[in-house]
Amino acid sequence: MMFRQIPNTLTGMRLFSAPLLAACLLYGHHILAFVVFAFAGLSDLADGYLAKRYGLATSVGRYLDPAADKALMLASFLALTAIGSTPLWLMLLVIGRDAAIVCAIFLARLLSLPLRVEPLAIGKVCTAVQVAYVALVLLFLALGMEEPRMVGAAALVVAAFTVASWLAYTGLWLKALAARYRSVA
Repeated sequence: MMFRQIPNTLTGMRLFSAPLLAACLLYGHHILAFVVFAFAGLSDLADGYLAKRYGLATSVGRYLDPAADKALMLASFLALTAIGSTPLWLMLLVIGRDAAIVCAIFLARLLSLPLRVEPLAIGKVCTAVQVAYVALVLLFLALGMEEPRMVGAAALVVAAFTVASWLAYTGLWLKALAARYRSVA
């Protein structure tokens, strides 16, 4: 029975990693911030593997896992922007996309739209690109390296995937809206 809770425990640790990562960055502990982020990434892989491989997925885990992922990315982008390592426009774009998706889901439920809530392939790729960007910036900070061209180019890639993902999710929402009003008419 205790083995069943290991994925949720790992996810909970990842959730706790978000404020810890932000604190490390804000207080200038860049190496520790990189270690916390690496731990969070490894715990995400481990909890997913254990849940799928051994059938340990739980209803709590289905909500907690994406919440932990979003909290980690939110904390990362906020803290990296606060210390001047990520441009404000990129942080606003990344957070804006996530906020728009959450608001769209809420609004779809409120309007009883036939919207299936599941990640799209572009959304998964977007998240992977964002994680890679954060890892890259944290690595450069940990190594004391300044690579403005590389980080700037990476920010543009993140922006492109974030916009593409946002548009894809907006398209799904608009299709659900159209389907709802076609069925009413």
